[in-house]
Amino acid sequence: MSVAGICIVSAAVFIWRRDFNTAFVIAVVGVIAWFLNYRIQMKRITAAADAEREREIEEQDEDLQN
Repeated sequence: MSVAGICIVSAAVFIWRRDFNTAFVIAVVGVIAWFLNYRIQMKRITAAADAEREREIEEQDEDLQN
């Protein structure tokens, strides 16, 4: 997330200096960094939810067997 923030600030500096091509490239890199960070967070959340669901199913199976 910090890489995305740094890229956006850098892009703003390049826009201020009227170097639009470099600003665009840096802004795109920042957006990609943000997207990859978001994707990793969602994978962690879904993995934790899947693990919780599996644990609940196992507990229900154990209760049915007893």
